[in-house]
Amino acid sequence: MIQSVLVLGASGFIGRRVVQALAAADGCIPLAAGRRLATRTEDGIEALHLDGGDEPALAAALTRVQAVVDCTAAPPETMRRISAALFRAANAAGRPLVVQLSSMAVYGNAVGRVAETAALSDEQGPYAAAKLAGERLAADYGRAVILRPGCVYGPGGLQWSLRLARLLRARRLGDLGAEGDGIANLVHVDDVARAVVAAVRQGRAEGQAFNLAMAGAPTWNEYLMAFAQALAAVPVRRLSARRLRLETKLLAPPLKILEMAAARAGAVAWAPPLVPPSLARLFRQEIRLDSGKSERLLGQTWMPLDEGLAETAAWCRAQRA
Repeated sequence: MIQSVLVLGASGFIGRRVVQALAAADGCIPLAAGRRLATRTEDGIEALHLDGGDEPALAAALTRVQAVVDCTAAPPETMRRISAALFRAANAAGRPLVVQLSSMAVYGNAVGRVAETAALSDEQGPYAAAKLAGERLAADYGRAVILRPGCVYGPGGLQWSLRLARLLRARRLGDLGAEGDGIANLVHVDDVARAVVAAVRQGRAEGQAFNLAMAGAPTWNEYLMAFAQALAAVPVRRLSARRLRLETKLLAPPLKILEMAAARAGAVAWAPPLVPPSLARLFRQEIRLDSGKSERLLGQTWMPLDEGLAETAAWCRAQRA
């Protein structure tokens, strides 16, 4: 049976790949929607200009599809608003299947191997709280699949690809010693997109949550050093705990102020990327996502790290980061 699938946030890093994966899958027809898109049809894919918080417009779009994927990337309060609008509109529009992209952040400061049954927490801040609020709405709705990816990297990725590339090239990250022995729960963006397609097509996924992180995920030190090699940002610098504290406590605050001032002024200010305290904490966190359930029920496989890093490094070089 042909399934039409609405993709919210279709112009974003993950949303673009989800649209492409759905278009390539037998029996799926994507409808790409986003506030930054113009309504048009291009290469056989229909795009729709849509603000996810516009509930009447969202409800009208949902009457055209059998499923919807929420790939919205926005500030926490905006994500909350869009999630609330989505589930109200879905209830009014025939209750299509909802695939909700959440995050490993909902596990808070958990350590060790973590499966989907682990306790959830919003103690990681506003972003985690917004993702957890979306999950609760999905649970109340019922006809939903929740995907909890780890750190999504790949071409087009800003947070775990381009930002880290810039820091590695500037020798502001490297071998962090004991400060980088946490687990990098990496997942390639194409693996996330394939999980979305499987969630749409696998009826037994409905009502369940799935972790998404590559099998045998490396430590952050291993990831940073492998990424530096792929970028030719060698030799890799050894950074002390004192140097990392300098980055997070002394350099990050003024850089964040500069970034916020530029945003308020409507300007784009170039500044070195931040190494915020939350990132330093993540580098130490020994949490390992157990993704066995997604392998069993969704048929999930993982992009080999060397292949993923090779194409990611090529994209970063093209950005002249």
